[in-house]
Amino acid sequence: MHIDIISFRIEDENYNLKKLSSAMSENKPRRKLAAILAADVVGFSKMMGQNEDRTLENLKACRVITDESITTNHGRIFGSAGDSIIAEFASPVDAVNAATDFQRSLKLRNEEVLEENRVIFRVGLNLGDVIIEGDNLYGDGINIASRLEAMADPGGISLSGKFHDEVCRKLDMSFIATGDQEMKNIQNPVPTYKIEVSELSKIREESSFKIINQNNPDPTKDRSLENKPPSVAVLPFKNLSNDAEQDFFVDGITEDIITNLALWRNFPVISRNSAFFYKDKNLSMKEMAEELGAKYLIEGSVRKGGERLRISAQLVDAEKDQEIWNQKWDRKLEDIFDIQDELSITIAAQINPTLESHENEKINQSKPKDFNAWESYIKALQIYNNRNRDEIEIAKEYCNQAIEKDKFMSRAYSMLALITMWELIEYPSENSNQKLNKLKKFSKYSEELDRKNPNAPAMLCCYHIFQGDFEQAKTYSDRSINLNPSYPDAHMYYGHALVHSGEYEKSKEHFYKAMELNPLDPKSIEYLAGITIADIGLGLFEDAFKINEQCIEQFPDTVFYMGLKASILGHLNREIESKKYLKQYLNLRPNLKTRSDYKKMFIPNSVLADTIIDGLIKAGWKPED
Repeated sequence: MHIDIISFRIEDENYNLKKLSSAMSENKPRRKLAAILAADVVGFSKMMGQNEDRTLENLKACRVITDESITTNHGRIFGSAGDSIIAEFASPVDAVNAATDFQRSLKLRNEEVLEENRVIFRVGLNLGDVIIEGDNLYGDGINIASRLEAMADPGGISLSGKFHDEVCRKLDMSFIATGDQEMKNIQNPVPTYKIEVSELSKIREESSFKIINQNNPDPTKDRSLENKPPSVAVLPFKNLSNDAEQDFFVDGITEDIITNLALWRNFPVISRNSAFFYKDKNLSMKEMAEELGAKYLIEGSVRKGGERLRISAQLVDAEKDQEIWNQKWDRKLEDIFDIQDELSITIAAQINPTLESHENEKINQSKPKDFNAWESYIKALQIYNNRNRDEIEIAKEYCNQAIEKDKFMSRAYSMLALITMWELIEYPSENSNQKLNKLKKFSKYSEELDRKNPNAPAMLCCYHIFQGDFEQAKTYSDRSINLNPSYPDAHMYYGHALVHSGEYEKSKEHFYKAMELNPLDPKSIEYLAGITIADIGLGLFEDAFKINEQCIEQFPDTVFYMGLKASILGHLNREIESKKYLKQYLNLRPNLKTRSDYKKMFIPNSVLADTIIDGLIKAGWKPED
């Protein structure tokens, strides 16, 4: 009996402890990431002083407009006192759509009523962490939105840098940087932007719902709204180990992939804060994609077993719930941070060409009647990757179409520069100076439009290589690599700057790095071409021949590879074969008469020119000088 009483008391105490713990847990504030909209009326107190009844009547009429826009775009108003509105949204895109929607509608209303009946709102938008208490929200996330609203222009919209980063490449709007702003009771200055208000009236009614209606089954309906590339979200990788201490490494992998993928500048990447909101959330891929405004999701896992790590990653087309790429890596657990850097760079480098290829397939399947800017760019990229001389003019036309529809499309100009570079290699005697000027012009345009586009300095590197200025070429390739360390072509161009100045072994390091970053892309065969000419410089002609054969197999119509083959065979004293390929080469280069002709056609000041010429002479070429 005595034991039963003690047992009962222990169980009762345990029950009370659990109850207390549960109560404490329930009272603990919850947090979440939210897009906050703060709005109020400009000069409301003055209006009330002039005529309270008229002001309140006009305010009610305007609140019908504002509140409808907020609820239509999936927002919730949780604060409203006098003329102010505070609303929350799960998506920053929804928040900015609501704000632009009602500012445009209010502008139209004000144009139709007497001046004394006009009501002008200003809006602040912020993305931040908030505390949930009942139906109310608190925290700096809301305070910053209110401060942004106070600094907004009448009828305008101001937004924080964090909010801007989430929406700037998803919506067809103009944003103006307004600098870092000190805000009352906010510890650090806040980067701020504003939406170009003068353009609000030009935005078509449908544009407010561009992201919401992106699954419209009619592919030809209002396709001008889809000029921007689709967004990508990297979901927090899962820790499949029983070791909770590995969480920091797993989260680090995710963050680094987000950072490295964003450096490509080809696809908008959802921010880390938004992506990590879904850590340990039990939602479907499609639900997460819709909430994040992303068409593609990247997910993965990390498993630790003994002294080995297995990392897996996959890329999913969320609209179709279709996996389009996956890969696994096994690594020894030696320097965990080196592994983190290596894999995050590799994953980002492989995802970008995979996405471009998948986007091209989707465009071909949907067969749109009229390409938008993004689709035109992708079609140009596809044609360039095929290196078909008969279609290169079509690729240029697609680039020009992209620029017509989006005059700020930096990547379309860098693609024109890339095409021009290829023409310089394939048709060196046809208006070379004119093409060189175009290469520089397109590269400069691209750089001016987007200073962080790594393609632009990479193309300027190529321009200086063709000018024979290898030190300047190295400077620009360095800049490209600094902008995006996982951009393989930047390493390739750096390799060419080195190989033509005689640094053969060092150049091979960059060519191999490019191959390591981009092993799956068909055009990565060009990295092998760099190794070919490095081996020629080193006198490793057997190695050069084997590698050059792979290049010719991939691109049999490339004249440059054919000329290298003739020269290499000449150095190898394979007389019959070398003569055969020399004849084919000279038929495609009818103006090649002298050593000087070749040097003009090749890279100016290249230390490799004489070695290649000597091989052509051994193959049977008889230059006139």
